[in-house]
Amino acid sequence: MTGASSKGQVHTPFRRLTFGILLGYGMMMLALMTPATLLLTFKMIEVDPNGYTSSYGLVAGIGAFFALIGNPIGGALSDRTHLSFGRRRTWIILGPLVGCAALVCTGFANEPWQIMISWAVAQFFFNVGMAAYTALIPDQVPQEKQGTISGLIGLTIPIAMTVGMIMMTVMTSVSSEIKWLLLGVIGIIGPLLSTLIIKEGKVELVPKTHNQISLGKKLSTIFPSPRKFPEFSWAFVSKFLIMMGYCSTLYLTVMLVNRMGLTEELATAKVATINIVMLVGVAITSIFGGVLSDKFGKQKPFLIVSGFIIAIGVLLFAFVPSYPAYIAGAAVIGLGFGCFSAVDMALVARILPSKEDSAKDFGIMNVANALPQSIVPAIAPVLLGIGSWTFFYIFLAVCTILGMLAVKPLPEVGTEKRAQTAELTAVEAQSQKANLV
Repeated sequence: MTGASSKGQVHTPFRRLTFGILLGYGMMMLALMTPATLLLTFKMIEVDPNGYTSSYGLVAGIGAFFALIGNPIGGALSDRTHLSFGRRRTWIILGPLVGCAALVCTGFANEPWQIMISWAVAQFFFNVGMAAYTALIPDQVPQEKQGTISGLIGLTIPIAMTVGMIMMTVMTSVSSEIKWLLLGVIGIIGPLLSTLIIKEGKVELVPKTHNQISLGKKLSTIFPSPRKFPEFSWAFVSKFLIMMGYCSTLYLTVMLVNRMGLTEELATAKVATINIVMLVGVAITSIFGGVLSDKFGKQKPFLIVSGFIIAIGVLLFAFVPSYPAYIAGAAVIGLGFGCFSAVDMALVARILPSKEDSAKDFGIMNVANALPQSIVPAIAPVLLGIGSWTFFYIFLAVCTILGMLAVKPLPEVGTEKRAQTAELTAVEAQSQKANLV
């Protein structure tokens, strides 16, 4: 990292920080992912029973765009917030607060356009909160522990999805509006509690140089230059493509209703079972993978293996259209995603281009995680129109394999330090040669 140093940063003890992030981030993701994987589908069936596959894709696509801009904008806002309450903690509260209000509006909407607007607002502000949470890793977590916390945070999404599915299964007789309202309450309580646990303080960044940068120059560097920081671009591409494969599981509700002809109640129960099985797979590889990554100082092998495993699970969905095969595929995908989560955030924290824009850049990387969650439902009607459910899943499996290949150019742990040492040695040699002349 270059360009600035920080002062005033308060460091939360590692265990306390981990608990605070997992509690707030987990409850926030429960509030977002339960509608994304289940309730939004049924809401579109309710308001548009004849064209829900297309209208659901449109709503998800618009939401995808706002998820795309929410993470980097939220990260940039967080980087530039200088309050004694804390730059991350401020947006950990504000993001989910507005997002949860939008969730409640979605639950009470009765027209597709109303759902489209409220869901877009929810996606944007939840991603603002997500950017603030993940920025705490480069802010406060030592590099040797980032793999551990990366694995734990990666585990929160499938746990949140599973808990949400179980809740919805128990609440089958409860009205749709009450379900959305409950999720809205949960989504803000978690972040509020986490801000009581996490310490931060007023952080100020002190630039190493006093050169003024024009607004145009700042806008041109929203996405770090692929030429100057190729590892950042490769990491973004690999994350996005691997997540496309994992997010095949987010379309399970529509598939069970449309492909298998299940009722809402039966589909809810079966999706809950599938998510529990997937959670077991994630748990097996996520925590242990993060610890092993920190121990051996390696990250790339975990990413490569994760892509391969996820692709196998997705292909099971493609070629074996039966509920037992979906269970097996979910278990395999869970194992792969746990392996991916074990090192994902740790790798991103290691290759961020600059300290002063850490949350903004982490927010851009979060887009690679969040965007497929909305893109997969958005492109599904197109893919299904071109081919079939088999073609849909083959396409996502190919994305995952390409993501696995995109890992190859990424630097391994420690190579950056060796490169910096070699560069410094070369500069010193040139300086000595100049002095001799």
